[in-house]
Amino acid sequence: MNRVQKFREAALLAKAELARKAGVSESTIDRVEAGHDCRMETKRKILFALGLSLSDSTKLFPRLDGRARRA
Repeated sequence: MNRVQKFREAALLAKAELARKAGVSESTIDRVEAGHDCRMETKRKILFALGLSLSDSTKLFPRLDGRARRA
């Protein structure tokens, strides 16, 4: 299970509700939960919609080889 999906489900949010709160499309949430990369701005929106801060970003979006993933 993807980390974004895990946090979304723990917050008892449907994909559509997270998408609305984040200001992105539901298909964007689908892609992110499927493991596809996304823009840094999209990551920020998802973090804030889940009530997380920028310092929590690695909880949802793990780093590769000690460096941030490209957005």
